[in-house]
Amino acid sequence: MKRLKVMLVAGLLMPIAIPLLAAEQRGQLSEKDYKFLRDAFRANTTEVQLGELATQKAENPAIKDFGQRMVSDHGKANAELRRIAESKGALLPAEMSHRENFEIEKFQKLSGKDFDKEFAEHMVKDHKKDVKEFQDATKELTDPDLRAFAEKTVPTLQDHLRAAQDIEASVKK
Repeated sequence: MKRLKVMLVAGLLMPIAIPLLAAEQRGQLSEKDYKFLRDAFRANTTEVQLGELATQKAENPAIKDFGQRMVSDHGKANAELRRIAESKGALLPAEMSHRENFEIEKFQKLSGKDFDKEFAEHMVKDHKKDVKEFQDATKELTDPDLRAFAEKTVPTLQDHLRAAQDIEASVKK
C-alpha cells in the first residue's frame, strides 16, 4: 500500500516536475526562444561534424573547401550561442537528437562521389530550412540577443545556400 501511495504521488508530481526542469534549462529565455537556441546549437553542431567528414571523405575539392567553411562558420556561431546561453542561464544540449545522429552516421558510411552527391544535396536542403527558420526568428524571437544573432546569421546562411547550390549543380554534371 505504501508503495502504491509513493507511485501515485510521483505520478501526480511528474507533470509538475517536467515544466520545472524545462524552465531550469531555459534560464531567462521564453520557451520559444530556448527552442530556437537549442535547435540552432544542434544544427550548428551537426554542420560542424558533417563539415569535418567532408574534409576527410569528399572527392571534390570544392566540397572539401565547403566542408571546412561549415566547420569554421558554424563553429563560430556555436561559440556565440554558448555565450548567449551562459548570459541567460540557459543550458545547451549535451547530446544530439536521434535524427541528427542518424544523419551523421549516414555520411560516415559514404565516401568519394557518393559522399559528394549526398553531401551537396543535404547542404542545399538543410540551408534552405535554416534560412527560413532564421528569417522567421528575426521576427518572432523576444530575446534581443538571440534576435540580433539570428539577424546577423541570415546573410551567412544565405551565402552557404548559394555555395551549396553551386556545388550541387557541379556535382550533378
